[in-house]
Amino acid sequence: MAWSTREIAELAGTSLRAVRHYHEVGLLSEPERRANGYKQYGVTHLVRLLRIKRLVDLGFSLSQIAAMGNDDDHPEKALRTLDAELAATIERLQRVRVELGLILKRGTPTDLPAEFASAAAGAAMSDADRSLVVVMTRVLGPQSLQAYADMLQDTPTDPTDREFDDLPADSDERTRQNLAERIAPHIRNIYAKHPGLAAPHTDARGGDRFVTKTAGAAIRELYNPAQIDVMRRIHALLADTPDESIPGGSALAVDDDGR
Repeated sequence: MAWSTREIAELAGTSLRAVRHYHEVGLLSEPERRANGYKQYGVTHLVRLLRIKRLVDLGFSLSQIAAMGNDDDHPEKALRTLDAELAATIERLQRVRVELGLILKRGTPTDLPAEFASAAAGAAMSDADRSLVVVMTRVLGPQSLQAYADMLQDTPTDPTDREFDDLPADSDERTRQNLAERIAPHIRNIYAKHPGLAAPHTDARGGDRFVTKTAGAAIRELYNPAQIDVMRRIHALLADTPDESIPGGSALAVDDDGR
């Protein structure tokens, strides 16, 4: 029995293009040709083609199929490897579905980790604040991230928040100092209520210097000069307090170079 390329493709439930591609990558041997030049496939080709299609349907890549060779009818090692990969993929997809469910249910932002998005959903944050949070989630360690998530979820909006967000870049020194003095008690209360914020870099993967540098660069790009100056003033006011829960250094400690 001999079949044409189209016929063997139909028998195997695949396409002409797939058959030709299997020839090109060396998975399927070229058949003999008839006198008219057309290929004629036999039972051996059909069996091989069906095996390739079956393995592809199971999830094997063509390179993996090629590595199995032609004679291994039960590639146990490859099957177990694929099974483990599929199990990991299923687990990842299940986690993604949980996250998607939370995003859809709570309307949380998609650019934040799941554990942070829930906390941020109820917080009134400017675009700049949220962008800074997104950056910090990539450099802080798990304990610090949890401290910030708890803070976001548990900190009420302060009247000075809007003033800071709307502060013009050319605000005079008196305006900036006044705003810093009114914001400082609010920040002090936050640190007192969430002492985990006092040492935000202790479990950071890249270390203290990397966190400080990254935070400084983000702040310099996201906030205008007047807002950055207010942050420096707040940091100076907090540094003068005898309260040990206030950190000696934080994202507010931005020097003149934005570091």
